[in-house]
Amino acid sequence: MSTSRHRVVVIGSGFGALFATKRLRRADVDVTIVARTTHHLFQPLLYQVATGILSEGEIAPATREVLRRQRNATVLLGEVVHIDLAARTVTSVSVLGDTVTPYDSLIVSAGSTQSYFGKDHFAEHAPGLKSIDDALELRGRIFGAFELAELSNDPALVDRLLTFAVIGAGPTGVEMAGQIAELARRALPGDFRSIDPRTARIVLVDGADAVLGSFGDKLSAKAEAHLKALGIEVQLGAMVVDVDATGLIVQDHDGRRRRIEAVTKVWAAGVAASPLGAQLAEQSGAHTDRAGRVEVQPDLTLPGHPDVFVIGDMALLGLPGVAQVAIQSGRHAADTIARRQRGDRPQPAFKYRDKGNMATISRFQAVAAIGEHIRLAGFLAWLMWLAVHLVYIIGFKNRLTTLLHWTVSFLGRGRAERTATQQQVAARMALVRLGRPGPLGADQVIRESAERSLATGAQ
Repeated sequence: MSTSRHRVVVIGSGFGALFATKRLRRADVDVTIVARTTHHLFQPLLYQVATGILSEGEIAPATREVLRRQRNATVLLGEVVHIDLAARTVTSVSVLGDTVTPYDSLIVSAGSTQSYFGKDHFAEHAPGLKSIDDALELRGRIFGAFELAELSNDPALVDRLLTFAVIGAGPTGVEMAGQIAELARRALPGDFRSIDPRTARIVLVDGADAVLGSFGDKLSAKAEAHLKALGIEVQLGAMVVDVDATGLIVQDHDGRRRRIEAVTKVWAAGVAASPLGAQLAEQSGAHTDRAGRVEVQPDLTLPGHPDVFVIGDMALLGLPGVAQVAIQSGRHAADTIARRQRGDRPQPAFKYRDKGNMATISRFQAVAAIGEHIRLAGFLAWLMWLAVHLVYIIGFKNRLTTLLHWTVSFLGRGRAERTATQQQVAARMALVRLGRPGPLGADQVIRESAERSLATGAQ
């Protein structure tokens, strides 16, 4: 690429990063995406990977393939570990070492991570659902629980194995609980000889007083009623205070503590912005909130740094952490850069256009809140949910295979993606026990392995 053109660096490969990059396809700039994974992730459908409806490839197309026709875009693999605002550089690490990428404009769209509210040790026994790795681990845990229950002659152990606890009654938790219930009640009956999967106990736990509280009282009540109709135990006002290998302890509003025996736990209770937000705040003097989101100017730039844009889950905008916020803020940042390059008038302040919020509860059942007045529940909301998600899945092939898998799972009883391996379940904690916790753990292990291979080859 020519170094004379304006250099735009985009951190991340999620919705905000991808839509910002594609928006710049006709601009007189060179765009470099730096991301820790090689794929774009359609995060709202991770729960369907975890419960065997979809394969990971259908919701995670290769970023290079998505951008292959965009000649002004380059994709680099690496975990961004440092942003130097003064030098205007981004440092990322990979198995081959450090890469320093200079920028003229920077779009930071590193997204969010799972938050355990200061109790990170919960993660060992209650994985979150923020990545393909998380989804595959949970798939192994969920399907593995049924397999182990088939082996056991201990009724108490069978009960623990067939109890699934989902912590958090927001969209992710509700969708996850609903699909585990459908898996147990519709997909798996008849596959086992010693157990009846329909006896599985699914418990949805949240410290708040409502399911899907952001959808309003009416939809919240309908969602809770349908969850209960599926046989899911909805326990509200119950704060999780401890988690271990075989269960969790919750504290009710009255202060009473009780234990729920459950081998499989899913954490869907909170998120935190990327740690890169703290770096930006420290260097710029910007404020952050408790979740690590960074204060931005009305045009999404970092205070005192008009060349740096913070978008999506990382920006402190007072908006929900949904895909539309990332998409619209990414497009706004890209438009601002393009206008500057053309010498046009400054871009107006970012204005979010609320296109609504949706959550599916089970097949044929969903809730949708659109604007201030439209509230839908049931089959019509579910059809809208299907259509919207198909539109935003990247690539015709992925849309087609997703539709086929939905047909198999929702009209029939099958689950096309039930394969799970021991490695999927054990890999994350194996890295932690090797003393490499956190997002760089895998990178460190791979780098050390590569260094040993290179050293051996040189001898």
